[in-house]
Amino acid sequence: MGIKESLQDKAGYIRDIVLSANDGIVTTFAVVAGSLGASLSPSIVIILGLANLFADGLSMSTGAYLGVKSEIEFEQNRGQKIKLANRPLKNGLVSFFSFGIAGFIPLFSYVFKLENSFNISVVLVIISLLIVGIFRGIVSNKSLVKTSFENLFIGGASAVIAFYVGELAKRYLVGG
Repeated sequence: MGIKESLQDKAGYIRDIVLSANDGIVTTFAVVAGSLGASLSPSIVIILGLANLFADGLSMSTGAYLGVKSEIEFEQNRGQKIKLANRPLKNGLVSFFSFGIAGFIPLFSYVFKLENSFNISVVLVIISLLIVGIFRGIVSNKSLVKTSFENLFIGGASAVIAFYVGELAKRYLVGG
């Protein structure tokens, strides 16, 4: 490529990794928790989870691609010479793989038909959210305890909301 990536470019990749991994864990686990709240079968959990994994992963990656491309075009319109033609694609790929890998974690126990799938999923999600939070703390030089528990709180709140939405939808919308 010939041009060294700036610190800002590397920060963009870190942003994409954290955002996509966190979103992958939280949204996929929200599907799992909502499905449990609605008393859906494990096979439906897998179908909905995989659909979320690919659709939302593609959405995140194309959003990262278009966002970085727009940022570069904005800077070019201001007269700056930027020769990072491959950067939007790299950001998109980083987002897709981060989302997909992390987002598979809540589905792991269901795909491999482990006993107590939901409980295993909860434990894996807690560990994953803490790890992403620790990564955030390391790269931002912030408190590892604060960043990890911040991630856990946000992800946990999303899961609780999804569970009760599933339960309420089953009870009041579909008559379960």
